[in-house]
Amino acid sequence: MQRAMLIVDDEEAARYALVRVFQGEYRAAEAASVAQARQRLRAERFDVILLDHNMPGEDGLALLNEIGQGPESPAVIMITAHGSERLAVNSMKAGAYDYLAKPFEIDELRLVVTRAMERQQLREEVRGLREYLAAEGQFGNMVGSSAAMREVFQQAERVAQSDLPVLILGESGTGKDLLAQEIHTRSLRSRGRFVALNCAALPETLVESELFGYEKGAFTGANIARPGKFELAHQGTLFLDEIADMDPSTQTKILRASESGTIERLGGNRPVPADVRIVSATNKDISTLVRENSFREDLYYRLAGVTLYIPPLRDRAGDIPLLSGHFWAGLENKYKREGAELGPDALARLAGAPWPGNVRQLRSTLEKLFVLGRGNIVNGEDIAVLLTADSQRGGDHGEPAFQAADYREARRLFEQEYLSRKLREYGGNVTRTASAIGLERQSLQEKIKKLGVLRP
Repeated sequence: MQRAMLIVDDEEAARYALVRVFQGEYRAAEAASVAQARQRLRAERFDVILLDHNMPGEDGLALLNEIGQGPESPAVIMITAHGSERLAVNSMKAGAYDYLAKPFEIDELRLVVTRAMERQQLREEVRGLREYLAAEGQFGNMVGSSAAMREVFQQAERVAQSDLPVLILGESGTGKDLLAQEIHTRSLRSRGRFVALNCAALPETLVESELFGYEKGAFTGANIARPGKFELAHQGTLFLDEIADMDPSTQTKILRASESGTIERLGGNRPVPADVRIVSATNKDISTLVRENSFREDLYYRLAGVTLYIPPLRDRAGDIPLLSGHFWAGLENKYKREGAELGPDALARLAGAPWPGNVRQLRSTLEKLFVLGRGNIVNGEDIAVLLTADSQRGGDHGEPAFQAADYREARRLFEQEYLSRKLREYGGNVTRTASAIGLERQSLQEKIKKLGVLRP
């Protein structure tokens, strides 16, 4: 299909000359004002716009700001008067692909337009590849071929290209931070910073100063002024991890900042611009916290413009071989060593493990196997020994039950660990184990299957 360009200039002679230059090479349309250009853009799709700045009424910069820098936005080449260097700089900041100062050479114009068209084609190819990979089970550094993960990736791909706030739900270790980072990378704000704050890792007294910054002398020890995370993420993305652990007072200030687009540093009295997109995450049942008045309802609805849920690894065991291969290849590159392989029984053992620490625990386990393994082939027994040792120590993720987000999750993790230990104690014999712990054999078998307990 022939690529299209729109020539926006109030001078008829200039439009006629430019149409003649590109006639036959591209489909060229005309607009004599910003208002006419808007009508054209609503009705048709253009790859490149030649936009004159100096026009009666609204100038070209107004239209440029409306067009923006979205993944499907046309490339805008601003036409400025000679000596308007400051205007050219402002145009580039607003998202123009390039600019030309009058009078310009036709060959120079052709070259700039050709490059802009090539850039648009490349963007289309990249967008198509990303959509294909998301459908096939890859989103940046995240992989997963299960239907649930492909759905997450496709939703994230779509929402990344908007400016809506995103709330990511999922257990610890599922990759909420990776998903947030990739959403930023694919967003309209990718030129800005991605700034992260773990709300659970800081005492309540420090969260506010981390978020909003402070002025010199705001409190004892504040010897210099310091910007906060909101300020640093201006025109970028602010990732608030474990948002449900934030105290009510800070919740109120986050709501106010997200609505106004400004903040005030601690000890300050002037508004500071903070145009940020908030991506937040939690491993807790935040809707329950809202019902219990432990989390502000208005902030919840403000943050949950789009909600994405990453399922735990135990609910998508089919992804484990793919993830294992992905991590193993990364370890070969990290340690500059090849030759070690995961045997078929190893992959089966990995797929059958419960993984209470989710993807983070799987990756950590594979790295230990890679570093500590003595042979070239890692087998199922190697994995069983390592998982048993980790389980007896409490695992890489801490004592699982005490790290759980709520009582139901803690109970599930406790039962999982308890049954695993008892089965090891009785050599994997289900009948003897059931008798010892006071369960019917059939009931124990059902629990083993339901909880994904690893049998020795």
